Amino acid sequence: MPRSALIVGVTGIVGNNLADHLSQKGDWTIYGLARKPPVSGPGIYPIAADLMKRAELHESLAGIDLTHVFFCTWSRQKTEEENCEVNGRMLGNLLDAVDAAPNLTHVALVTGTKHYLGPFERYGSGKAETPFREEEPRLPGKNFYYVQEDELFKAAERRGFSWSVHRPHTIVGYALGNAMNMGVTLAVYATICRETGQPFLFPGSPTQWNGLTDMTDACLLARHLEWASTTTAARNQAFNVVNGDLFRWKWLWPKLGSFFNVQAEYSGRATPLEQQMADAGPLWAGIAQRRGLVERDVSKLASWWHTDADLGRDLECFNDMSKSRQLGFLDYRATLPAFLDLFSRLRSERIIP
Repeated sequence: MPRSALIVGVTGIVGNNLADHLSQKGDWTIYGLARKPPVSGPGIYPIAADLMKRAELHESLAGIDLTHVFFCTWSRQKTEEENCEVNGRMLGNLLDAVDAAPNLTHVALVTGTKHYLGPFERYGSGKAETPFREEEPRLPGKNFYYVQEDELFKAAERRGFSWSVHRPHTIVGYALGNAMNMGVTLAVYATICRETGQPFLFPGSPTQWNGLTDMTDACLLARHLEWASTTTAARNQAFNVVNGDLFRWKWLWPKLGSFFNVQAEYSGRATPLEQQMADAGPLWAGIAQRRGLVERDVSKLASWWHTDADLGRDLECFNDMSKSRQLGFLDYRATLPAFLDLFSRLRSERIIP
């Protein structure tokens, strides 16, 4: 049967890279859904819709015969209770809208390592032990990832399609205007450091500076999403998705600084980027104008809060990939080249100088 994919959140860091990956395969019909989807793309049909508007969703997706759905988006709210209500309803509305697709065979949901760490209000406050494994029980309390999983399981049981849940760690990849984008955030930060002569100061905790961690390349995640959605043995499973290497930030940070020719330092304590970069707006606008960059609004590039959340944790955080390996997914991506390749692309596209 020909494969047709609906990528929900096609403009985000996950959806954008998944769309690129599937379009290069040549055997997928791809529909990209977002409130403001890109109007052009190689073989990607844009669908404009708001996930909170059920009638609009039904109208936008009517008559499209989908075989696969990839849910790659979320909406940040002030509290986890609101996150549960809004993000659960977004997925529920989407699953209801595709219910009429006669050949729907698989739905993939992208969540993350917050599954093991808890909501941002109590981030990392539990007794999580590394490496994180998929069979670990849910944490007590509210977590919108759990609400989304339950929505997915309920719809799969009713309709009979298979499902997969993908739990990446911090994602490195190309995307602009994304709420959770450490790679572009650090590129902007390092550029500001170089242009102003200040040191490239690691903003996180001593635990993150010294401890082991891992990350997820967006292109590897895209391959994992396709693999799980087309592999019989991977049906109805939750998977961690990380690059496969472990590193310490005290090793990686100077190497990132070398790319930008800035002095990488650490004070021994957390110095959050939201504080360091409180005046970054006018600074970046001046840099962008002076250096001929394409985006002058730093808020459309950097997500200081999310990078602070990841680098400020006071617990070790890395994930076990044995489950995917045992079922046949053997892809690997070294984290340092993932960062450097992203920085090079940002430079070539005049996002950074």
